[in-house]
Amino acid sequence: MEKEIIKQELYEKSIQDLIISADIVAHVQLNNPLEHALLVLIKSGYSAIPVLDELFHLKGLISTTMILDATLGIERIEVEQLSKKCVKDVMNTEVPCIQESESFFKGLKLSINNAFLCVVDEKGVFKGILTRRAILKFVNRYIHEN
Repeated sequence: MEKEIIKQELYEKSIQDLIISADIVAHVQLNNPLEHALLVLIKSGYSAIPVLDELFHLKGLISTTMILDATLGIERIEVEQLSKKCVKDVMNTEVPCIQESESFFKGLKLSINNAFLCVVDEKGVFKGILTRRAILKFVNRYIHEN
């Protein structure tokens, strides 16, 4: 009986308390040059960050690897491409994403293959990220308390 209560509690748990707010998540916009995106990635220490439009709708992800791939020539890194190309030219539009109203278990399942999930509202507006680390910390705390 006690197992069922614990299981039910976890099914009813929302991801709301685990989200890192969009206000503090590093991101870039579609028309930013790759140079700007690379600087944001380096300064933030992240390997990938969300790409947003002017209305803060989630449009994709950009990573250091994507930027380097876009600037690799046959014999050298073509540094001049950093200012010529935009984020929208090289970003990945297949984004691991979850709605802010989703359950903890959906977040847990999706986080297995993703270091973080982008969180959006029903209109696609970026609300923040849900990290695998936050999920694991919650699970660890929950197990030890129960």
